[in-house]
Amino acid sequence: SSGINAEWPLRPGVFLFSTMPRQGRVQPGIINKCRILAVEFMHYVVAARCLKKVFVSIKGIYIQVEIDGNDVSWIIPHQFTTPPPSNIDFRVMLSFLEIYTTVLSFVNFKLYSNLNLIYPPKALEDVFTEKSHVYYGDDIYRERLESLNITLAGVQREEDEEDIDEELLTGDDNLEGMKKVRQEEEQFKNLFKDCKFFLSREVPREVLALVIRSLGGEVSWSSESSVASTYPETDTDITHQIVDRPSQSHQFLSRCYVQPQWVFDSVNQRKLVLVDEYVAGCALPPHLSPFTRAEVYVPPEQVELLERPLKDIEEVKSDLTPEEKKLVIMAMPKKRKILYNKMVHSNKKKDSAVNKLKRKRVELDESRKKKKVPTATLR
Repeated sequence: SSGINAEWPLRPGVFLFSTMPRQGRVQPGIINKCRILAVEFMHYVVAARCLKKVFVSIKGIYIQVEIDGNDVSWIIPHQFTTPPPSNIDFRVMLSFLEIYTTVLSFVNFKLYSNLNLIYPPKALEDVFTEKSHVYYGDDIYRERLESLNITLAGVQREEDEEDIDEELLTGDDNLEGMKKVRQEEEQFKNLFKDCKFFLSREVPREVLALVIRSLGGEVSWSSESSVASTYPETDTDITHQIVDRPSQSHQFLSRCYVQPQWVFDSVNQRKLVLVDEYVAGCALPPHLSPFTRAEVYVPPEQVELLERPLKDIEEVKSDLTPEEKKLVIMAMPKKRKILYNKMVHSNKKKDSAVNKLKRKRVELDESRKKKKVPTATLR
């Protein structure tokens, strides 16, 4: 289904309105509708396993997925209820939101149809029960869908599979490269296939469930904190327990206790990183953005994330002397001269920002050497 652009309705704030307080300037019905559409889209991401990048910032959690060859990025707000500001005209935002929710509902329907999933989504184990006919009325059933920890029911359809004769492509030099890229993508989609996670109460459950299940992992939590728990904390097959407290009252020797950043960094580096620096109570390494561009400042730790050696961007050297350069600028038309001055000002602004980040990094490294922050031991 070429032509689907899910980023347009996601950007204006469907996820933002889904986290607003029910008692405020926005009607609860609008908030519930945005919440339903957001949950439906996240279920598609889990079913399609199209997650690519994750980055946690102050604004929220940046997510990027790939749908039909197109990169779709949006922000999931942190789970903190904040009162809407009084200096914003919500009437204008709500008028646009009405269009975006309508578009996103059609986009979700088309995406579910491509995966042969029932829309609105229904849990696979509840298809033949009475709850399968009640989606928005049953609060418990809706909480199970919002947990992102259930398997969706699909529709069986007969499709003709296109068999590609590889013998016809033997002369193609890019065939081996295409096979290698496809294998790497399949391995990345099953990054957490052999991992079994348990989430503690203090960690962001929804985002971690989205990321872990999108890459083939199993996840659960305490049945007392939320519904849709699939196995208890005492399960001996659990390999990783996500915690955000420096110490635990009881620890199992058969699993690793890591902080949530370990999951996000593993996704961005497309491999399971070592847990030594992510143990509970340990000073975490820098959380690097996978959206960093090459022309801006790149921290040393991000060289591996970019999967290429760090190279300084060399300025293009001109053969003109300073006097000749001044003459060229003076001979420019007025419009081109204004554009040239803007480009010079923009480059100076970028250089000053890069130099500022470099100075901060030097100061940070010096402070770390003085403090000598101890790291926790791996259990």
